[in-house]
Amino acid sequence: MKTSNLINVFLIIILFSYCKNENNIKPVSPEYKKEVEDWHKKRIENLKKENGWLNLIGLYWLEEGENTFGSSENNKIVFPENAPAEIGKFVKIDSTIFFESSKNVSVLSNGKKIDKIEMQIDLSGNPTILEIDSFRWFIIKRDEKFGIRLRDLNSDLVKNFEGIERFPIDENWKVKAKFLPYDKPKEVQIPTILGTIEKDFSPGKLIFKIEKNEFSLEPTSAGENLFLVFADLTSGEETYGAGRFLYIEKPDSNNNVIIDFNKSYNPPCAFTKYATCPLPTEENKIRVRITAGEKNMERDTKKRN
Repeated sequence: MKTSNLINVFLIIILFSYCKNENNIKPVSPEYKKEVEDWHKKRIENLKKENGWLNLIGLYWLEEGENTFGSSENNKIVFPENAPAEIGKFVKIDSTIFFESSKNVSVLSNGKKIDKIEMQIDLSGNPTILEIDSFRWFIIKRDEKFGIRLRDLNSDLVKNFEGIERFPIDENWKVKAKFLPYDKPKEVQIPTILGTIEKDFSPGKLIFKIEKNEFSLEPTSAGENLFLVFADLTSGEETYGAGRFLYIEKPDSNNNVIIDFNKSYNPPCAFTKYATCPLPTEENKIRVRITAGEKNMERDTKKRN
C-alpha cells in the first residue's frame, strides 16, 4: 500500500475516534426516554396553563396610597391598550392593600363581581386573583416591594409558542451524587434578577464527578425534593444566561442522590421579563459544560425572527 494511502487511512481512523468521543451518547432505554418525554410534556402543559409563565405580560410596583390603573394614560399604572380605560385602583397602606373597582366595569374574583376587597398576596399561598376579559392580576411581594403581576390568557406568546429546544436525551447525564448534610441547615444568600437578595436554607452539599472531575452543588429544600439553581459553561451560549432550574429527589438512607440533568429547565425569566427569578449563587456556578436539558429560549427566538 502506498504511503499516501496509509496516511489517509490513519487520518480516517483518528477522525472516527474523535467523532465517536464527541458523540459518546449512551443508548437511551425506551423506559427512560418515555420518563423524560412525559416529564417534558407535563412541563409544556404547565407553561400553557392559566397560572403558567407564557401569559405573563406585566409587573407594576405599587406606591404608598392610591394607585389607579387601566389602559388610559391618565392612570398611575397603565395596562395594555386592549384593557378597559379605567379598571379601578389599589390603595396601599403599609403592607395592607385594598382594591376598589371603577363604577362602569365588572371585575370578578372566583366568578363573583368585586367592588372592594382586601388583597391576599402571593406569599399567603392563596392570593386574591382578579379578572376582566382575558386579563388576570394579583399582588406579589418581593423584598419590601408590592406589585401587580398581570396575565393575558390571549397573549402572543401563548398563541405562538413553538416549544423548547433541548439537548438529546443522554443517560450519561443521569449523574450519581453523594449528599453531605450540614450539621444544621446553612443560610444562603440568593441573588435575584431584580438585584435583591433572598434568604433560604441549604440542608447540605451534593458531590459528584463528571469525566473524573469532582464538582459540588448546594441545593435548597423544596417539600419532598431538593431544588437547584445552577449555571455551567453553556450558560449564555446554548443555555439561558442566568442559569437553569432542577428538582431532584431527596437522598436515600445512604445519602445517595441521582442528579438528572436531562430534566434541567429554563427559569421563568427566559420567557418573560416580568418574572422575578433567583440566580445561581457562586457555589452553584460550575466549570463544566452540562449539555443536557433545555436550551436557551432567547436563542430560539432569534432563530425564528
